[in-house]
Amino acid sequence: MALFRETADVSVRPAVPGDEAPMTRVQVAAWRATHEVALGDGVVDALDTAAMQDRWARAISSPPGPGFAVFVALAGPDVVGFAAVAPGQVLALEVDPAHQRGGHGSRLLAAAVDRLRTDGADTVATWVLDDDSARERFLSAAGLGPDGTRRVLATGVRDVVEHRWSAGI
Repeated sequence: MALFRETADVSVRPAVPGDEAPMTRVQVAAWRATHEVALGDGVVDALDTAAMQDRWARAISSPPGPGFAVFVALAGPDVVGFAAVAPGQVLALEVDPAHQRGGHGSRLLAAAVDRLRTDGADTVATWVLDDDSARERFLSAAGLGPDGTRRVLATGVRDVVEHRWSAGI
């Protein structure tokens, strides 16, 4: 007899030590799929994944201050996405390309906003690279919008432009 579940085995939880390796894999895969052209040829290939993994390990085990947190999205036991928050902002939100459009991003954003509210924030902000129309659609559907602020980041290959999106929470 087959066992059927009414809901998928998916969840979001605070990140724990050991999540840094799958988080780094998710980040590299997501950036490769979404940002490789914007960042410039070779930038994703040149990422120091060991250093990235070390930074995520520190963010998980020793957040830099109050209001910082990291969450992971799970499909069964597997980490398939993550979000990182700081006071008033979502610093990162990535979902493995093979697991996108499964609600993981929405669950991560909801967990991030819940944490920001708990910490007393009344707005949320995040940054979107130029030409990331999928992220813009996702954020727009969640109630965020561009607020007119932009910044330029140097990738070592070219400068890239990010636009801040925000909303009241």
